[in-house]
Amino acid sequence: MLLKGINLYLIGMSGSGKTTVGSLLAQQLGYGYLDTDEVIVKATGRTINQLFATEGEAAFRQLESEVLAQVCAYTKLSVATGGGIVLRRENWSYLHHGLIVWLDVPVEILSSRLAADTTRPLLQDPDRILKMRSLLEQRQSLYAQADLRITVSADETPEQIATQVMEKIPSVLKPNISQPEV
Repeated sequence: MLLKGINLYLIGMSGSGKTTVGSLLAQQLGYGYLDTDEVIVKATGRTINQLFATEGEAAFRQLESEVLAQVCAYTKLSVATGGGIVLRRENWSYLHHGLIVWLDVPVEILSSRLAADTTRPLLQDPDRILKMRSLLEQRQSLYAQADLRITVSADETPEQIATQVMEKIPSVLKPNISQPEV
């Protein structure tokens, strides 16, 4: 068992492929799969856009932290997180219970992937590329704290990205994880 049951957390900007790659990794690892945004939508009965509009970003971020706190109590999960989950310090204490993978995708690729997407409240901006650059600048030093950084190019498929993650996991396993079970 590659990860000895510890959770795998995918972080990165909206549109970086966390949901698709996370699902593929779950299959390859024999793990369950979870998307924190989907959990929030199911729990509240409202879309992320509705939550931002009615409750505001701070309330959404609090819900996100609560979901993550519950998720980290489980094992054998591949978890796709919201792009801004790295903004709250408390979330890092939860993320560090597992292996954190940053899907690092250039803004130009993100922009083309999300061109027709109206479901992401922070990207409802006339100059989407400028907004994305600004968000990435805010978050880049936080994303960089991940255990593993996967730099994604335009021609890579989700399957290729998942394979890259699987190949690189052994290089970042913490000593206490790679110890044989007693």
